[in-house]
Amino acid sequence: MSETGGEFTPETQRTRPPVDPQLEAAAAPALTDTPAVSEAPAPDLSTAEPKPTHPHLAHAEPDVGWMGTIQSLVATVVIAVFVITFIVQAFQIPSESMQNTLLIGDYLLVDKEHFGPGGAWNWVIPYQKIKRGDIVVFRYPVNPTQHFVKRVIGAPGDHIRLLNKRLYVNDKLVQEPYVIHSQAAIDPFRDNFPDGDNAAAYINGKWRAQMERLTEEGHLIVPEDCYFVMGDNRDESLDSRYWGFVPRENIIGRPLFIYWSFLQRNPNDVYAEEDAPGDKLARLRSGIERGWQAMRWKRMFTLIR
Repeated sequence: MSETGGEFTPETQRTRPPVDPQLEAAAAPALTDTPAVSEAPAPDLSTAEPKPTHPHLAHAEPDVGWMGTIQSLVATVVIAVFVITFIVQAFQIPSESMQNTLLIGDYLLVDKEHFGPGGAWNWVIPYQKIKRGDIVVFRYPVNPTQHFVKRVIGAPGDHIRLLNKRLYVNDKLVQEPYVIHSQAAIDPFRDNFPDGDNAAAYINGKWRAQMERLTEEGHLIVPEDCYFVMGDNRDESLDSRYWGFVPRENIIGRPLFIYWSFLQRNPNDVYAEEDAPGDKLARLRSGIERGWQAMRWKRMFTLIR
């Protein structure tokens, strides 16, 4: 193509004078390492004026030093404290009062927002009301520093009665497939609640007086803003029958699921490594095997109902 005149001439319109083939071959350049097309020289930027940078488009360099590490750690701690304080909290089951629903060695995550205050916040967070059959974690009314987990048997206004180990709420027999009884004998107070004539041996005077005041025709009436709770292992549970109602303000939340379950060691068990204290490798191997066997894998990440 011709570059004269500032315009590209189509290749079909060019004319070429005849050339002797031998002369053309002799004039052809030899192949070298020099490229046929040379790169244009790089412009000199030393005298170029810098382009102004908009202050809102400037990027801050990340701080990767020790101060940034401390900031990340503090942020993590703050988030963890917020979650534990307001959303979920971990608890361990130390007693058999909720067998077989919850076993000794179960570790739970408790939803602290499930039973929220409700009202105008219901459109943001779907709070639920506490109802019969719910499992709840609460501060023990006698000693609020302790936490208990039981099942709600009676809500405000309900009439509660136990007759020969069978539960009646508002004069209706309640089917409780989750309840177990470890003792066949009938206890007059425990299994025929409320039996005021046999209460003195089990409870203090304050709870007995309140129970007698709220008992009508053999039924205990649950007062406003209170709940009556019992354990699923009905014969081995220290519950509302013995110390009274749970105030609404004491209820923390409901268990979500079991995230860890470990069979507790019986202190009376004797293991092989005690017979051979010098064999450290055998003790380590035995400990790993016992730990693996003690894990209740099927219970992990199961929902609590």
